[in-house]
Amino acid sequence: MEPTPVPNAGRSAESVELLEPPALVGGSVRAAFFTRRGGVSRGIHAGLNVGFGSDDAADAVAENRRRAMAALAEAPPPLVTVHQVHGRAVAAVDAPWPRADNPKADALVTDRPGIALGILTADCAPILFADAAAGVIGAAHSGWKGACLGVGAATVEAMERLGARRSRIRAALGPTIHQPSYEVGPEFHARFAEEHPESLRFFAPAPAAQKHLFDLPGFVAAHLEGLGLAVVDRTCAHDTLPDAARFYSYRRATQRGEPDYGRQLSAILLAE
Repeated sequence: MEPTPVPNAGRSAESVELLEPPALVGGSVRAAFFTRRGGVSRGIHAGLNVGFGSDDAADAVAENRRRAMAALAEAPPPLVTVHQVHGRAVAAVDAPWPRADNPKADALVTDRPGIALGILTADCAPILFADAAAGVIGAAHSGWKGACLGVGAATVEAMERLGARRSRIRAALGPTIHQPSYEVGPEFHARFAEEHPESLRFFAPAPAAQKHLFDLPGFVAAHLEGLGLAVVDRTCAHDTLPDAARFYSYRRATQRGEPDYGRQLSAILLAE
């Protein structure tokens, strides 16, 4: 089932598009994978760039984040993010913190209503989690390094410490780079062969000698399914590289020789 794009009401000229994962939305949970459509950024960042780490104007990024939160909930919540480092550390959120105090981590969890957990990506896999019965949510940034290190498992374990049960946790993957777009070198393949020999089914030969095509969303989904979660939803896991109109992509920017790239937002909230 194709997720329904939801425009930000009242902003028809610069509408914000978000993809709602069917497995998570409903009840007290608000969850969305935002595309780049909408927003005020211009040039190579055009659209809803939410990355302060980019070279985009800070006021444009701040406005884009504000618009995203207004689209997520009628009462826009504070957005909490982390300084992503491609690891498996998880930050537990008790209250919003200033962006300058972002901890180095690649996932967040909370049991506090009214706080939006946000992950930024531009090819890496965003994952949103919810145990609605326990009132516990999570969000994770899973590039290949985080996937290899098990950031998904670390997020589930952190949710369990807040009272979630993995048998009730529903997870959804968002837009990420797909296998046809993701060529990797022999050292990449060798690392996965050593640390995750069962993962070799997610590699296919590439046209270039000694190169492979890696199925990142397939690997991440299999990892999550192996944790015994209630649902792993891939409805919103579109390929970021070929769709420049909807998604930012680090690899596409690199291939084009562009000096920078935007980041799209994935966010989840327990409504108050």
